[in-house]
Amino acid sequence: MKISVFPKCYMDEICIHHTMTVFDWIEDSKVLGAEGLEMYEGFFASLDEVYLNSVGEAIQKAGYAMPMLCCSPDFTNPDLSNRKRAIEYEAKMIKVTRRLGGPKAACRILSGQRYPQVSREQGIRWVVEAIEQLLPVARENDIILVIENHYKDGYWKYPEFAQKQDVFLEIVNSINDREYFGVQYDPSNAIVAGDDPIELLRKVIDRVKTMHASDRYLEPGSTLEELRQSDGTIGYFSKLKHGVIGKGLNDYNKIFKLLSEVGYDGWVSIEDGFNGMNEMKRSINFLKMMRNKYFNK
Repeated sequence: MKISVFPKCYMDEICIHHTMTVFDWIEDSKVLGAEGLEMYEGFFASLDEVYLNSVGEAIQKAGYAMPMLCCSPDFTNPDLSNRKRAIEYEAKMIKVTRRLGGPKAACRILSGQRYPQVSREQGIRWVVEAIEQLLPVARENDIILVIENHYKDGYWKYPEFAQKQDVFLEIVNSINDREYFGVQYDPSNAIVAGDDPIELLRKVIDRVKTMHASDRYLEPGSTLEELRQSDGTIGYFSKLKHGVIGKGLNDYNKIFKLLSEVGYDGWVSIEDGFNGMNEMKRSINFLKMMRNKYFNK
């Protein structure tokens, strides 16, 4: 098990306001003691070769690997031309992943948005068709496509089409390739969806290639029943907050015990920092403790 970090707390600063660059994040992250840095497709000011080489050099110079590039293709868009563009762009991102992460790095994909006019059957068919079209590109570049049980890309209008466990599992089980396709597991997103993260893990554990670690806690006076009723379909439950990993609703002892039992040796990336870099550092320390407990035997 290897530990990386993803700056979810700085998404707007890097992607929207441009008050921070990916190079700033690489430099600032050095105090955390992680082994890798995840990237997001919106971090890059350009996709030209010179610029991407400079990003790769900065990552390498800082002593990091780049284990995963998080992309958010919209494979369920009702417009055929938009779906084609999503597939074409994702193919480019697979090549960017190879450039920055090298062979066997992961390229995170999503299913797409849950458009009101797209049926479950139609959406699943489009998503599976898109993945099947991209798998030859992934194989050619020696990159692993990983689909995440996600809530919603922060810059989307609608929530994730495959947010709920049953839809997510139907898509995953429709893809036979186990070398270049797998699951990017996020236990917190299962909670937001109203699903049991341990139940989901048990069902996909033989397909898990990468993992995000974050933790959520309920504000005093709020209950899990309120969360289940919110169902995560309109927006994040307002009383569900980010916090230090290991202090929230996820049972990480059970999660890592299960992963260690199947010999998981992939990356676990922290999504944290909403309350400062100190919390992210504490989260990394927690994951290192879990690693020593369950994996370094």
